[in-house]
Amino acid sequence: MSGSPSRSLAYLCLALSMALVGSYVALSKPLVALFPVLLLAWLRFGIGAVAMLGWLRPVPGEAPLSAQTRWLLFLESFFGNFLFTLCMVTGVSLTSAVAAGVTMSAIPVAVAVLSWLLLRERIAPRTWVAVALAVLGIALYATAQPAQATSASDRAWLGQALLLAAVLCEAAYAVIGKRLTAVLSPKRISAIINLWGFVLSTPAGVYAAWHFSFGAVPAPMWALLLFYALAACMWTVWLWMTGLRAVPAAQAGIFTVLLPVSAAVVGMLVLGEQISSLQLLALGIALLGVVVATWPARRPA
Repeated sequence: MSGSPSRSLAYLCLALSMALVGSYVALSKPLVALFPVLLLAWLRFGIGAVAMLGWLRPVPGEAPLSAQTRWLLFLESFFGNFLFTLCMVTGVSLTSAVAAGVTMSAIPVAVAVLSWLLLRERIAPRTWVAVALAVLGIALYATAQPAQATSASDRAWLGQALLLAAVLCEAAYAVIGKRLTAVLSPKRISAIINLWGFVLSTPAGVYAAWHFSFGAVPAPMWALLLFYALAACMWTVWLWMTGLRAVPAAQAGIFTVLLPVSAAVVGMLVLGEQISSLQLLALGIALLGVVVATWPARRPA
């Protein structure tokens, strides 16, 4: 895919994907308080698997899956769905949400470095400037939050290590996804990696379901679970993979700053959360990184 129109559409897909991720992360807080994390993940992947059954079929003219492609699909789900969730949730429990925000702000840098090492992408100076603005904005936003006590301060070092592992998992998700979009359609990638996520989470999910009282879940929570599952497993992944087809992985990684931005906006408008002036400034700096990364390059006369 090449040309200005397709690049503009790719930017829109990437932006919508991360904005939707931030939205459902904010709106899923009641679900996390009600369902065990592993059970919630299993239910999410199960709903996504049913919704994307029709996406498993290859598109006309698509080559059969090679052994390398099958392996990459497994790794995409293992790092991006399974391992990222475990590292992120456990890391936050051992440190704090503020520490997690600061550490996760390194995702654009990790994506840029991995895309340079593994995909041999040429990183333009403007992209590095955008990455720096994204990291500065999100780190400033995280440190501007009220201090939170850690649940196990003596193991905070382990929590930081797990958060760093989560950053690397997310970077691997972006880089491997870029490789997959060259051989598979975004819809099929979304369906297959979700199916792997369901398989990986089934043992723990079944165990958690056996000890959970489903009758105590109110009807509105089931509706929220349906939205969460479709947004997390279907819509966001499809939009992300569609955008990756026309945008370098390093540049796409900058769009991850829209996740905390949209989560903050939804939290403020829907959940009634307060946001300080310093946090607004931090989000503005992060958004400036996206503007710098996507600003049309001046063409020679």
